[in-house]
Amino acid sequence: MATGLLRRAFTGISSSPAPTAARYVLLRAFASEPQTDAAVPTAGDTSKMKTFSIYRWSPDNPTKPELKEYKIDLKECGPMVLDALIKIKNEMDPSLTFRRSCREGICGSCAMNIDGCNGLACLTKIESAGPATTITPLPHMFVIKDLVVDMTNFYNQYKSIEPWLKRKSPAEEPGKEILQTKKDRAKLDGMYECILCACCSTSCPSYWWNPESYLGPAALLHANRWIVDSRDEYTEERLDAINDEYKLYRCHTILNCARACPKGLNPGKQIQHIKQLQLAGANA
Repeated sequence: MATGLLRRAFTGISSSPAPTAARYVLLRAFASEPQTDAAVPTAGDTSKMKTFSIYRWSPDNPTKPELKEYKIDLKECGPMVLDALIKIKNEMDPSLTFRRSCREGICGSCAMNIDGCNGLACLTKIESAGPATTITPLPHMFVIKDLVVDMTNFYNQYKSIEPWLKRKSPAEEPGKEILQTKKDRAKLDGMYECILCACCSTSCPSYWWNPESYLGPAALLHANRWIVDSRDEYTEERLDAINDEYKLYRCHTILNCARACPKGLNPGKQIQHIKQLQLAGANA
C-alpha cells in the first residue's frame, strides 16, 4: 500500500508541475545519508573544548608556583586569549588575577607570555587545534600575583631618559606649538607607536642579566625618539646621558625585541642608530 502511494505521488509530480516549495520538501525528504548528516548537527559538534594551563601564585599563600588547568568551550568564548581569561575569571575562578584595560592593543596592559612568546592577550588569537595553551607572566620579572608582574623598574628606566620635549630657547610665539617639517616628522615613525607593554624588554637576554643597569629596548627606543626629534634641543645631553657601558652597550643585537613587539616595531634598529650617533660624535 505504501509503495502504491509513493508511485502515485511520483506520477502526480511528473504529470503536472508542482510548486517550487513542494519539490523542495520532496527532495529534502529523500536526501542521501551524507546530506542528512551534514544538515543535522551531531552531539559531538555542540562543544569545542580547549584547555588553558595558567601560572598561579599568590603572596597570600606563598607556596611553589603551579600551572592550573581550565577547560572552556570555545563556542561560548570570544576569539582572543583575553576573552578566555575573562571567561575563566567570571565563570570559573574569580581569584585569577591579570591586567587588562582597552582590549584593543593600545594600552599594553595585558602583556604576558603565551605559549612561550611575549604578546598582548587581547591581540593573540586562541589556537583551537593542538595541545593546551600555556599562559605565564612576562619572563624574568618579579611576580606580584598570578599573571601580574612588578613594572616599577621598567617605568623608572623609561623615566630616566626624560621622555618629554626639552628646549633651551623660548618659543617664538608663547602658547603656540613648535612646528616641524613633514620630513622631520616622518623620522619619528617606528618609535612613537610604542605602548610600553614591556614585551620587548622582557624578551631580551641582556635585560634578563642586567635589569638594573641596562635600560632595555623600550627605554632606548624612546630615548632615540627624542634624540631625533627636530624640536628638541638637548640632543647632545641625551646622548651623553646614555653613553654608558651598561645603559646602552649591553645590547648585543639579538633582536628578540623586534620579534616580540606586538606593534611591529624594531627597537634594535633604533639602538643601532644611537650607537652610530655616539660613534660619529666620538670621531668628530
